[in-house]
Amino acid sequence: MKLLLKGGRVVDPAAGRDGEFDILIDAGRIVRVGRDLPVNGSEVVELKQGWIVAPGLIDIHVHLREPGQEHKETIASGAAAAVAGGFTGIACMPNTHPVNDHAGITQFILKKAAEAGLARVYPIGAVSLGSRGEQLAELGEQKQAGCVAFSDDGRPVATALLMRRALEYAGMLGLPIVDHCEDPSLKGDGVAHEGQYASALGLRGIPGVAESLMVERDVSLAELTGAHVHICHMSARQSLRAVRAGKERGVAVTCEVAPHHFTLTDAALDGPVKYDTNLKMNPPLREEADRDAMLEGIADGTVDVIATDHAPHHGDEKLVEFDRAPFGITGLETAVPLVFDRLVHAGRISVSRAVELLSTNPARVLNLPGGSLAENAPADIVVLDPDRSVTIDAAQQRTRSRNTPFNGWELRGAVALTLVGGRIVHRAV
Repeated sequence: MKLLLKGGRVVDPAAGRDGEFDILIDAGRIVRVGRDLPVNGSEVVELKQGWIVAPGLIDIHVHLREPGQEHKETIASGAAAAVAGGFTGIACMPNTHPVNDHAGITQFILKKAAEAGLARVYPIGAVSLGSRGEQLAELGEQKQAGCVAFSDDGRPVATALLMRRALEYAGMLGLPIVDHCEDPSLKGDGVAHEGQYASALGLRGIPGVAESLMVERDVSLAELTGAHVHICHMSARQSLRAVRAGKERGVAVTCEVAPHHFTLTDAALDGPVKYDTNLKMNPPLREEADRDAMLEGIADGTVDVIATDHAPHHGDEKLVEFDRAPFGITGLETAVPLVFDRLVHAGRISVSRAVELLSTNPARVLNLPGGSLAENAPADIVVLDPDRSVTIDAAQQRTRSRNTPFNGWELRGAVALTLVGGRIVHRAV
């Protein structure tokens, strides 16, 4: 069945297109993009004035928890949250139980994703066996099974030598190392950013340099090996400086920032609810100068990707003392409202730059299908309602977990429709 999207503002940075166009879809692919396309028996979806049609969003940093922690999230529930958030593709980190460090786990993830039939799921394999930082995993076997990158996310790659070997191996395979940057000796038992608010609340601190030292190390190793390193969930201004300097030298380095790191600061810890564990994530919320640096990097092009670091946890796990609670918050269903409200409507970036950060660049960084509305491309499409007001309601989200610091926030910008392979998989009520 042919589908014709009519009347939307098509924003496709990869094709340099921004204007009112129709999109004809057939057999799961985009057949034609043009003005006033004939219906010719197609099912027509009339889009409202002002709605934006963009290539489906791709989140390259998601924790789906399955196998092993299905009480937090399953591949099916994570995929449902993804399409509700406008994401047609998600790359899932390997810190499951067991760790995704071999082909069998990768194949299991892909099978579960196919059964769910919602967002496309792209497994990321572990750098080291069990992510223990002792011995390289069989990266070639993981790529053959379907992995699109390698990471020990949740932990840093333990030593400079292991990181060098991983970059060399991954470079031969043409895949990036997705890098959780953290010096464990500086992080210690820290639970919040090292600064005035952690001190006032009696919380152990994590300095920004715990992140940036590892960024410096791995940018240098990427320069040495010629391989691609992608810096995860960047939060410290010193890290941005290191990435920017690496890019200026021609190093194959890319980076991402999560919505909570361009929206919140550690001042939130001293809000109405003290010791709110929904404000505990790793890396932690940083101080205002760091948040402002992330905003600057997003605006000036240094930051390549906005990724959510969606990290669901069961409510009981967060309902403990701040020190004992797990790190992480959900993010798939709050990203679009936060990007539009705090970046686009605030005049910090254009709609085209937002699409670049959420779709075009993620596809490029991990060499994934999508990120474009070119003819014959997969019909993975998001339709956005940029002016719709939404109130974040954790209880109504599709994810199994409710650990968001944005519950109750009123924001402007929402997802209207999500299509995967030409099939409407989410429609806003």
